Amino acid sequence: MKRPEWLRWTDALRSIARAGLAYSRDPFDRDRFESVEAIAAEILSCHTDLDASKAVELWRAEGGYVTPKVDVRAVVLERGRVLLVREVSDGCWSLPGGWADVGESAGEVAVREVLEETGLQVSATRLLALLDMAKHDHPPRVFYVYKVFMACEVLGGALRASAETPAVNWFERTALPPVSLDRVTPAQIERMLTLARDPSLPADFD
Repeated sequence: MKRPEWLRWTDALRSIARAGLAYSRDPFDRDRFESVEAIAAEILSCHTDLDASKAVELWRAEGGYVTPKVDVRAVVLERGRVLLVREVSDGCWSLPGGWADVGESAGEVAVREVLEETGLQVSATRLLALLDMAKHDHPPRVFYVYKVFMACEVLGGALRASAETPAVNWFERTALPPVSLDRVTPAQIERMLTLARDPSLPADFD
């Protein structure tokens, strides 16, 4: 899936606007940068169901210079099966994970997310991939996102659901359920399983 041109324009205009608003003190320049930001929001709203004013609100809540957000996903295997969680937001399945928090490494995020979403205690053992979400078959996002995939090994615990993930299960590679494309693609799961099973392979990156 080729990344749409309108999304590239939106990201570029938003980055210019946020950098200008972060560093400019001249009131006239700030007005111009706010206008650029509004144009970016209008482009986004024309192609999604997100209102332009809501888009601006979300962007301004982030503040400062625009950098990619980081989504960390854990790849946990057991007897050839992969651990997936069902997302309450769309009813589809994903690798356990979520946004990286300030003060936590990618490995720490993976360990925490697996425990919170599945009840399993794991250790993060290897970086499998660092991917640019815009270069893969995901739906358009309000924010620019990098995706980190970490291989993890089970130490203990027991499977249980959570408020955000109402179902948790192990799946065979050839029998994956419907995947939450906002979070991960079938091709990414397939590639991560290949990487996780062969420690001699280097991490993927875009």
